[in-house]
Amino acid sequence: MCDEDRSRPSGGGRQTSRGKPPEVVIAVDPGQDKCGLAAVMADGTVLAKEIVARTRVGGRILEFVRTHGSDTVVLGDRTGSRALAREIETALDRAGSGSVRVVFVDEHESSMEGRRRYLEDHPLRGLGRLVPLSLRTPGEPFDDYVAVVLAERFFHSVET
Repeated sequence: MCDEDRSRPSGGGRQTSRGKPPEVVIAVDPGQDKCGLAAVMADGTVLAKEIVARTRVGGRILEFVRTHGSDTVVLGDRTGSRALAREIETALDRAGSGSVRVVFVDEHESSMEGRRRYLEDHPLRGLGRLVPLSLRTPGEPFDDYVAVVLAERFFHSVET
């Protein structure tokens, strides 16, 4: 199911079967214990994002696909991504959503970018404002921010 042709389309950008880029993608930052999910529009609008337990990610992706009308799941290409892609495709096939495709994108330094965005969105108060972002530690997981970064990378690859 998840062969190289299906997961890494070649040619002039990644496109749907209709010949144009998808309007919404569901992006997944895969992890061992938890995954970041985000529904992102081509214009960069984030429709939804959350962090889910790895054991629940297949069901949540299916809900995101149905809620946001996406036919593309963007998956980071590292930590356990191949096994997760098979699980996602199995869940989609069982639910009758077999036309949804899984596409891998490069995860290189996406966690650093997601961390930076999280810290920018959660500024410290008082004297903490003086602490540079590079020295701050996020107070909670930020995998959902990483998923947004992966979606943006996908859309950028479609444009070029």
